Amino acid sequence: MPGSLYMLAGFSSIFALLRGTAFLLTGSGLLGLLLPLRGQVEGFSTTSLGLLGTAWAGGFVAGCIFAPHLVRRVGHVRSFGAFAASGAIISLLTGLIVEEHVWIVLRAFTGFAMAGAFMVIESWLNERATNDNRGTVFAFYMMVTYAAIMAGQMIVAAGDVTTQSLFMVTGIFYCLSLLPTAISVQAAPRPIEGVSLDLKGLYDNSPVAFTGSILVGVANGAWGTLGAVYGARIGISTLDIAVMMSLTVIAGAAMQMPIGRISDRMDRRYVLAAASFGCAIIGLLIYLAMARSGYIVIALTAAYGALAYTLYSITVAHANDHAGQGDFVKVTGGLLVLYGFGTMIGPLAGAVLMERMRPESLFLATALAHFALAAYVLMRTTRRAAVPVDERESFMTHPSERAVTPELLRLDPRSEPEPEMDEVANPESIADAEPDPEATDIEPEPARGESG
Repeated sequence: MPGSLYMLAGFSSIFALLRGTAFLLTGSGLLGLLLPLRGQVEGFSTTSLGLLGTAWAGGFVAGCIFAPHLVRRVGHVRSFGAFAASGAIISLLTGLIVEEHVWIVLRAFTGFAMAGAFMVIESWLNERATNDNRGTVFAFYMMVTYAAIMAGQMIVAAGDVTTQSLFMVTGIFYCLSLLPTAISVQAAPRPIEGVSLDLKGLYDNSPVAFTGSILVGVANGAWGTLGAVYGARIGISTLDIAVMMSLTVIAGAAMQMPIGRISDRMDRRYVLAAASFGCAIIGLLIYLAMARSGYIVIALTAAYGALAYTLYSITVAHANDHAGQGDFVKVTGGLLVLYGFGTMIGPLAGAVLMERMRPESLFLATALAHFALAAYVLMRTTRRAAVPVDERESFMTHPSERAVTPELLRLDPRSEPEPEMDEVANPESIADAEPDPEATDIEPEPARGESG
C-alpha cells in the first residue's frame, strides 16, 4: 500500500500535464486535418496547400531553436500561456480570414507556437519523472499523443468543414490546454536547454541516419500535409478521410515494436532498406491502382503507414548504435532537426507533382524518397560493418507522425538519468508544501513600504 500511494503521489502532477497535452494535441490534430479540407473546398491551389505544411514545419523548427530563449526569460507558466493563447488566436483568425496566403503565414506562427508549447510540457514531464518511472511516463505520453491526434482528426468528420465552427472548437481545445498548468502549484522545471546542430558530427556518426532522417521527413511531410487533399481530390467522404489519416497512425504505432525487435536481431540497415522499399512499392501500387473506393483506399494507406511510420525510429536506433555513451540527446536532437528540414521539403515536392499530374502523384513523391533511402542504405552496407548485436541500443518508438521537440528526448529512458527531485522523492511534500512564488513563475507581492 505505501508503495502504491508513493506511485500515485508521484504521478499526480504528471497526469495533470498529460491532460493539458491531450487538449493541445487534439486541437493540433483537428486543425491539421481541417485546413487542407477547407482549403480544398475554397479552391486553394495544391501548391498553396503544400506550402501550409512547409510553413508549419519551418515554424516548428524555428520554435525548437528560439522558443527556449523565451522560456528562460519569462518562465514556463507564462511561456506556455503565451504559446497556447497564440494557438487559439491563430486558429480563430484562420477561420475569419479564409485566404491562402494569410493561411500560409499563420501556419508558420502555429508551428512556432506548438513547438514552444510542446517543449514546455515535455520539459515539465521530464522534471516530474524519476529515474525509476521514466519509461512509464514516456509510454503514457506516447499513448496520449496517438489518442489525442486521432481524436482531433475524428472530430473533423463530425463537423462541417465549410463553416467556422471547427476553427472555434480548435480554439477551445487550445484554451483548455492552459488550465492544468495555469492552476498548478508545482515547481517549474529547470530552464530549457538550447538546440545545437553539429552536421559534420551527425554525418560522421552515421551517414545512414543523417540521410535517412531527411528522406523520411520528406516522405512523411508530404503524406501528413497532403494526404487529406489526396482523399478529397479522389472523392472519398470526409469520414473516410479522417479514418484514413487516423488508421495510418494506428498502423504505424502497431508495427513499430515488431519491426523494431527484428532490427534488434539483425543489421538494422537491411530492415530499414526493406521497409523503405516496401513503402515505395505500396506507394507505386496506390498510384497505379487509382482506387476510388473508400475501403480500398483506407486499406492501402494503412499498409503504407504501417511501414512508413517505422522508418524514423529505425533510423534513430541505428544512429544510437554508433553514438558514444551519453550522446543520445545530442545525436537524436540533431536528427530531429534534420527530420524537420525534410518535412519542409516534402509537402512542396508532393504538391508540385499533384498539381501537374493527378492526386495519386503524391505517392510518386513519397516513393522517390523511399527508393532513394533504400538504395543509399544498401550502398552503405558495403562501406561499414554492422554493429554487433550485443553492443546495440534497444529499439524504442518515436512518434514520427507528429513533430517532436528535443525536450522529449530527455524523457526517453535512454537519455542520461536526471537527478531525483525532492517533491517526487517525498510524495507528502507534493500535497503539503506551500507553493514557492519564485519556482512557480509568480512574482511575490512587494513588501510593505517597497515601491511597486
